[in-house]
Amino acid sequence: MDTPINQSEDSARIQAVINQFLQERLQPKLDKLKEGEDEKRQKLLEAHQPETWIADAARRVGQIQQVTHAIKYTHPDAKGTSLNSQGNPAAGEHLVGTHTLNGSAPSDVVGNAAALDVYKFLRLEVSGKTLLRLASDSAPALAAALSADMEVAQSWMAAFANLTEPKGEPTSHKLAKQLYWPLGSNEYHLLAPLFPTALVHGIYTGIREDRFSEAAKAAREARRNKQPHDQGFREYPNFAIQKFGGTKPQNISQLNSERYGENYLLAAVPPSWKSERISPPLKTDSIFDRWLNRNKRLYQLTKALRGFLVKVQPVNNINIRDKRAELVASIVDEVIQLSAQLRESSPGWSQHEDCRLNPDECYWLDPYRGLDDKEFAAARLKNNWRETIYDRFGNWLNARLNTDKTSMSDVENTEWRSVLKAELGMLREELNYHE
Repeated sequence: MDTPINQSEDSARIQAVINQFLQERLQPKLDKLKEGEDEKRQKLLEAHQPETWIADAARRVGQIQQVTHAIKYTHPDAKGTSLNSQGNPAAGEHLVGTHTLNGSAPSDVVGNAAALDVYKFLRLEVSGKTLLRLASDSAPALAAALSADMEVAQSWMAAFANLTEPKGEPTSHKLAKQLYWPLGSNEYHLLAPLFPTALVHGIYTGIREDRFSEAAKAAREARRNKQPHDQGFREYPNFAIQKFGGTKPQNISQLNSERYGENYLLAAVPPSWKSERISPPLKTDSIFDRWLNRNKRLYQLTKALRGFLVKVQPVNNINIRDKRAELVASIVDEVIQLSAQLRESSPGWSQHEDCRLNPDECYWLDPYRGLDDKEFAAARLKNNWRETIYDRFGNWLNARLNTDKTSMSDVENTEWRSVLKAELGMLREELNYHE
């Protein structure tokens, strides 16, 4: 929370903060001097007198700019425009961008790396406000702290306040990226994407906290020791680091320097599905028999659905229907996955002498047999096998759910079939997809 600054009380406080900043910059330079270098010592002392240093800072501030989107990340020699923007709130919460930070995006600075000390100066805080904020507000307390000459102080504050303003007209550069975005009717926008350094810094800070904070280390240690812990931890698999600026990350931007030139890249690839290959269902008349019943995952899912239906009888509300639909969808998904694995087997496996599957299930589970077996392909196109599979699945699931308390017969069976038909749309879509 900002604390109002009282000019009569806080000018001295601002001066004290400035003097401490200058002393912290000066002392390491004095410590490097050798005995007898009195002339260099005197020059350093003079250069770090408050009004002298601030006057130089007001001159050099024009060499840098506060931004949220920087061009030099595309190429370190790109000379085009960087932007200072908190993002487009119209993008909405379903899109991630600078607007996601809700106005709290950390500011970056680009330009002459030799002038980055000016930005550090302007980031100094007094009573909850930075010197940059005070300069932008033309705060009398800051003016009084900078110089006894109000005209000089006002000119310095105006120079500092311009840090957030763009330098010249917006321009791109031959080393920047450009995209032609079609609008129709042979028209297009020429877009120049810029690196969202402010957003990246927010993500970077969060990931480093997840990886290296003491709390995260303690949680990982507890897991290794199989001990409880009052908080969890996050992992980022297949994580990569992109480097900007080489040995001089400050030449790209201030925040790039604070990130040690690193940008974290998260894996944006589909998961790698790993599962044991399953053997074709030989020596059985239908997979809707012992073959599916032996599947451990299906056993767990049907058991969970059966137990749920028993538990909620005879109540029926939207929460129950939603949970039921979720469990049915999981069962359907598992059957679809198994059928997909069978279709990946060598085409024609259903011609094996030990295969006793009914033709409808052969059409479903061995469709690529038709590439070489034209008679099979023709029969598959003419046969109404999809509806048969659909009904068999329903009968199999009904049998798995049948108990004394959830009898799937008579009126209950009719009702359940209508519910099941509505909730097995995914299976119907899958069957229709594989022509």
